[in-house]
Formats: sequence, structure tokens, C-alpha cells
Amino acid sequence: MLLTRSALARTLTFAAFSLPCRFEGLGLCLLLISSLMINANAEEAREKAKPRIVARYSQSGIVSSEGLEKLKIYQYQQANGVTVFTDKAPANNQYQILLYDCFACRPDSTIDWNGIRLFTANYDALISHAAHKHQLDPALIRAVIHAESAFNARALSRTGAMGLMQLMPETAKEMGVANAFLPEENILGGSKYLAQMLKQFNGDVALACAAYNAGPTTVVQYNGIPPYPETQAYVERVKILLKRYREQKDV
Repeated sequence: MLLTRSALARTLTFAAFSLPCRFEGLGLCLLLISSLMINANAEEAREKAKPRIVARYSQSGIVSSEGLEKLKIYQYQQANGVTVFTDKAPANNQYQILLYDCFACRPDSTIDWNGIRLFTANYDALISHAAHKHQLDPALIRAVIHAESAFNARALSRTGAMGLMQLMPETAKEMGVANAFLPEENILGGSKYLAQMLKQFNGDVALACAAYNAGPTTVVQYNGIPPYPETQAYVERVKILLKRYREQKDV
């Protein structure tokens, strides 16, 4: 049990008058008590000095209705090993940006998905290469990236999904991705996995996207899009984004 300083003082005072010390030993007893008090004060000071870090999930989302980032949580480690969460970008580059859900997964999102700004040029060469290699529509890759991370290459979800296409560590390994935060590796690996989902579900984009989000086993189990609000919202928003990216390509 940890005693407060005032409680410890009361305990030691009682002990001082209870100790079977002779008069000539009273000075030694008081010295002992004084030493204990100093140690107690030092311990209390150390307790107060310990950082109190509280991490809470975002309740307001990470992107505004215009598609601009309005909240980031930066995670980094201090030299003394303490992990810090902050909304201020650290001075050095040794940090990760935490996102608490995939961008398009929140059922209560107030974003206008028919009007949100599109990312029509970002990673264009990488997306084109991945689309050609895995026989995918570039607009679909772009729509999934948008839905997963809003084109944030350093995104890290609370479940451990990483990078532009939010690859889980096991999936990244299976797809041959060594560093999921490198756009070229992430896009190739995510596109390869997306192509596998399309093949498994006979080219059905909605089912493939549901499988990308919730896992193919879950889609098979429910014989369709799982009844998860997050997955259902995700699939609908990917379809909206896909339509819009296809329209942009034709302009």
C-alpha cells in the first residue's frame, strides 16, 4: 500500500513515541525517522514526475468534410523509453501517425462522399503499374486507397493495419511486402490482395471490397456482405468513390 506523505508523517510520529528508545538513544531514533521522511518525500516526487499519458480514440474523425485532415495523433518514443501520444508533430521524423479506423468505415460519418475532394494524381505511376500487373481497374485501386487511408502513406490503425491500403501485418507478409509504409510496396501488395478477392468472388466488386475489409471467410460465412455497419458503410463508399474516379478518368 502506498502511503501519502501526510499519512506517513502521522505513522512515523506515532512510531517515534512508541519506540522503546532510552533517552540517550532518542537522537538516533529521530535521525532514523528523518531519513525515512526524506526517502518518502523523494518517492512522492518521483511519482509526481512520472508522465501521465492518456490516449483516447478519436470521436470527431480524422478528415473534414472537405477531405482535409483535422486531427492526427502522433506516436513517438522518448530517449528514456516513454511512449508519447500527441496532436503536435514532433521535431524529428521518428514517429507514426495513428488513425483509429479506416477512413470510410465510420457509419456515422458526416462526409459528403459524392462531393469530397478526390486524389486524382497522387501515386499515379505506382497505381498504373499495380493495375497493369494485377489486371485491375486503376480507379478501383484509387477508390480503395481513398477509403482506407485518404492517401496517407504513414497511416496506422488501432488494429495494426498499415499504409495507403491499410495492410495487416499477416496480409503484408503473404503479399511479399517488406515495408508496408513504402507506397510502392503497399500499393503492389494491396492490389495483389484485392485482385485475389475479386477472383475469389467472381469479379463482384462489392463482395471483393467487403472481403478486403472484413475478410473473405466472413463474406463466405454470410454468403454476402456481412451485417456489420462498418463494412456495409465501407462498401457503399468505395462504390461511390469508384464511380467518381472512373468519371474523372473519362473527363
